[in-house]
Amino acid sequence: MTNYYRIMLGKGSMHAAECIAGGFIGADYDIHQDLSRKLPDEWREFNKNYIPVFISNHPGKSKVSAGLACGALWSVSKGIKKGELVLCPDGTGQYHVGEVLGDYYYTAGQLLPHRRKINWRAATIDRASMSQALKRSTGSIGTVSTITHHAEEIERLLGTTALLPRVTPVPPDPDVEDPVAFAMEKHMEDFLVNNWASTELGQKYDIYEEDGEAAGQQYPTDTGPIDILAISKDKKTLLVVELKRGKASDVVVGQTLRYMGFVQQELAEDDQQVRGIIIALEPDIKLTLALRMAPNIDFYRYLVSFKLVQDKT
Repeated sequence: MTNYYRIMLGKGSMHAAECIAGGFIGADYDIHQDLSRKLPDEWREFNKNYIPVFISNHPGKSKVSAGLACGALWSVSKGIKKGELVLCPDGTGQYHVGEVLGDYYYTAGQLLPHRRKINWRAATIDRASMSQALKRSTGSIGTVSTITHHAEEIERLLGTTALLPRVTPVPPDPDVEDPVAFAMEKHMEDFLVNNWASTELGQKYDIYEEDGEAAGQQYPTDTGPIDILAISKDKKTLLVVELKRGKASDVVVGQTLRYMGFVQQELAEDDQQVRGIIIALEPDIKLTLALRMAPNIDFYRYLVSFKLVQDKT
């Protein structure tokens, strides 16, 4: 199956018109050097080399900010392969779809100088026609987001469904997450983010922000996105929040520890600690036992409720 990525062409799509007219996508991040011979196959190596460069150019930025920036720059320059497809919003509600035609090239002194050639399709996708799930994925914070799991819907919206092989859906793993979850719970993450300040967690932690915008929702890692990355108000603790619909089992502990290990190694400053929180409807006995041996992970139970009010109008 073809891979799809949502790419932002400048903040607020400010460079979309130039990129579409010029047949390219690009990135900047104030790294003013040709990376043609400096793009390793692994993004971790790139980040190791260029996070110090980014921070030296932006002394007020954290390693979390630097990790986001360098990861996005590597993805645009190297991670996205020739033949893969990108969706780029133009700021008017339309998403332009293009195929990556070539390897990285550098245009010194021009906007978004770290570039890839793109063959833009004539058809665009109207955001209003997307499902809520695709809207959330294409609206995520950051320059790059992977949206391949929406490939069937994207091709259908473009009128090219026949090009895609049919994929048999994989049933949910009952050891990871209860497959019979209340329908409204699929919006739990968005609800939590939107109401963060009024929760118990919001009294101690803030969702990580970048330039005043939330950047901690679906924070990218090499083993999948962190549901929510937060930071304590005293800046001493980074918090990994893993959300599970329904009943959670011990598999979630390993997943959370994996994300915490990434944050500790790649993002945390020397004076910062990393903690984790699992939020689910309820734990099973496997999770309860596993958490006894993971003192740096807390468990929170969420409650879903609603009431009916008669309309007497």
